[in-house]
Amino acid sequence: MRMPNGARRVVHATAALQAAIDDAADAGGGRVTISPGVHETGALRLRSHVELHLEAGAVLRFVADPALYPPIGARWGGAATTIHSPCIYARGETDVAITGRGRIEGGGAWWWDAMRRDVLSFPRPTLIGLHECTAVEISGVTLRDSPAWTVHPLLCEDVRITGIRIKNPPDSPNTDGINPESCRNVRISDCHIDVGDDCIAIKAGSELALDRVPCENITITNCTMVHGHGGVVIGSEMSGGVRGVVISNCVFQGTDRGIRIKSRRGRGGTVADVRVSNIVMDAVMCPLVINPFYFCGPEGKLPIVSDRTPQPVDDGTPRFRGIHLSHITATNVQSCAAWVSGLPEAPLEDLTLDDFVVSFAADAVPAVPAMADGVPAMAAEGVHARFVSGMRVTGLRVVGPTGPAVIADDTADVLVQGGRV
Repeated sequence: MRMPNGARRVVHATAALQAAIDDAADAGGGRVTISPGVHETGALRLRSHVELHLEAGAVLRFVADPALYPPIGARWGGAATTIHSPCIYARGETDVAITGRGRIEGGGAWWWDAMRRDVLSFPRPTLIGLHECTAVEISGVTLRDSPAWTVHPLLCEDVRITGIRIKNPPDSPNTDGINPESCRNVRISDCHIDVGDDCIAIKAGSELALDRVPCENITITNCTMVHGHGGVVIGSEMSGGVRGVVISNCVFQGTDRGIRIKSRRGRGGTVADVRVSNIVMDAVMCPLVINPFYFCGPEGKLPIVSDRTPQPVDDGTPRFRGIHLSHITATNVQSCAAWVSGLPEAPLEDLTLDDFVVSFAADAVPAVPAMADGVPAMAAEGVHARFVSGMRVTGLRVVGPTGPAVIADDTADVLVQGGRV
């Protein structure tokens, strides 16, 4: 079969770029530089001790042709499966880097349309997928139009992501910004993320994962996040557990939710030791959601997920504890100041809100704060708490609520001190 000239050029460019990466690795490591101009390619595989560096004015453009992204084993939706290779891929490598002032384009529009038409043999590629790697750096580059998740470190250790810009259209499906999954020692700083799904989502595999590896020791600081479904999200895939998360000095603009923690019965795992401070939000539908009744996906439709009566506690019971937010300002909020809940058999433990200031949009529109059955649409309501043990609220200020500043039923142990409503 004859290939069109354009296809031959892309195959040739892919081979040349891959050969440069392989030559650098075989020589013990080094920098592969992408010069100014547009360079069209298919999937590339990074190797140990190699830095892929894009000079200012360089565009690495991944061509939307499934044949250029061979199937690989990976996780998708938290479970082991086969997907199209990430555009930039590494597995089991050490000391890999993607740097520079250039741009990486994922050709996402074609993939989004193919997904909607259900014509793909495998799930879409991520733009950057680094799996089981150690000592990872991504810095400086601009990432656009990812086919699916944009940056996905999976089972990695010692990851630094700094100063990058991510731009995917607000209506693009599942184009999360940065999703560390079952990783350890991750630092994300000074990034601008404007995407069609969660800006940053911390994950640890689902109940269908072959192994349950935690995601731990994660810092996120000095970032701006725009348009996503959530600013910083934990879950819903958290079966391996998430612990040791610090989020500070960030701005959220127009995200559906600000800080969002979600799971459901059957997933198991524990989210613990989360600190959030110095966050400014504007035009966020709900600043804080903690939801163990998350109903998305086939398993989310099972009756046990939405049941508000106590169920047996087992390995599939998710738990949330030790979650502390301080110095939070949210303006032009639509739905409610916060919606937080544990499970009746496993209450949310040790939650604090300190210096938490919320004001509502003048024309607040009713919206459902948590994606869970039985949660009504709300407009300009206070902090809702249910199935909570040991919640402490200090310095709460809610401006313009339609009812009480704190709405807690008899399943919630909430102590409110100071503040003004």
